[in-house]
Amino acid sequence: MPPIADHPLRYQLANELHARPFPSLHAPGRAVFLAVKKAQDAASRDRSEDLAHLLDLLDRYGTPHPQPGATHFSAAIGRHVLKWEQHTEFVTYTVFLRGLGERPYDPADFDVFPEDWLAAAPGVRVTSAMIRVCERPDHAREINDLANTWLVPDSMAVSRVLDDAIVVAGDFRIDAGGHLRFAVFPAAGTGERRVGRVVQRLCEIETYKAMSMLGFTRVREIAAKMTAIDETLTGLMTEMTHGSAPEEETLGSLLRVSSELETLSAQTAFRLSATAAYEALVTQRITVLREERFEGRQTFREFMARRFDPAMRTVKSAEKRLEAMSARAMRAGDLLRTRVEVKRSAQNQDLLASMDKRADLQLRLQHTVEGLSVVAISYYAVSLVGYLLYPLAEQVEMSKGMLSALSVPPVVLAVWWGLRRIRNKVSGGDHP
Repeated sequence: MPPIADHPLRYQLANELHARPFPSLHAPGRAVFLAVKKAQDAASRDRSEDLAHLLDLLDRYGTPHPQPGATHFSAAIGRHVLKWEQHTEFVTYTVFLRGLGERPYDPADFDVFPEDWLAAAPGVRVTSAMIRVCERPDHAREINDLANTWLVPDSMAVSRVLDDAIVVAGDFRIDAGGHLRFAVFPAAGTGERRVGRVVQRLCEIETYKAMSMLGFTRVREIAAKMTAIDETLTGLMTEMTHGSAPEEETLGSLLRVSSELETLSAQTAFRLSATAAYEALVTQRITVLREERFEGRQTFREFMARRFDPAMRTVKSAEKRLEAMSARAMRAGDLLRTRVEVKRSAQNQDLLASMDKRADLQLRLQHTVEGLSVVAISYYAVSLVGYLLYPLAEQVEMSKGMLSALSVPPVVLAVWWGLRRIRNKVSGGDHP
């Protein structure tokens, strides 16, 4: 019996779940992270440019190239390890360096990315970060002292994660070198993959947070326009109820407002939906860390609840407001169109009634004309009949006047009967 045939995509779909393995990071060590996004229309960008930029970096270090069309890649570049990932709107570069360097968060660590290579990037920097992975001190006070030295205390978040296997800290502020800072303190015996997984989660939290905030800035840009449209829409609805402007004019204004709302919705739909997706990813990445409070410090979840969540609620509120305004404009337009149609129907009824009256008048006029026609035709017919009968007047001993008078009734009756028959044939009547 031949083996059963596989679905053409079976292996591709199965391997997709393992396409982006977590990195391994030995403590002590460092990582530098960079996320690049095209300034406009990033989702529809030419992704071959991202791959070409990666190949340029690999060529500088003499590193073999990935497969054509690759969306993720990991390899050694010199003494370091590079992890590259291509996403819907951005690409990320993470380089893992061994040791702690000469000084904490040295901007020189970012020199792993050459300046001219950075300048040629097919996009702009969304975020960049430096992560310092130190062996965990024996006392919590020492971690506090190091975190207070490296980070800004008033915005710092510190947590025990993964059942107290690792302590992570960050302040989500951009330092003088243009990068964010994170500190990771794994306990003795923590596996390198576990450390690498936490470092990647921190990079993802920061990247998705930055991408989410793009939606917040977009909402702030359109806030004034939304308010103006809302005021116009309210004024038109008031005019519908209490105004005296023609319905057709008000309907035209409503259609223009609806068009503006649809245009605004189309322009913001992708960004607002992407913001919701990125927000969900931020929440999910923090959840999988399984945070526990460290020495009374705020956790990453609490930091997001204070600073990040209000911005996301603003985005959701603007999205709902835009949907509600579109629905209001649609309902108002439907109502006004109904009023216009009812008014036109009444006008059509009046027009039909007027046409009925005119038809009745025309019918009466036609009957009048028919009577006059009988008289006129009979007059000429009597004259003709008289000419026919005058030679018989002497034989019957009757005057011409009397003979003409006697011919009038039958002539008139014959003319009337003839016209009646003609009218019935024209109008389809059955009676002669």
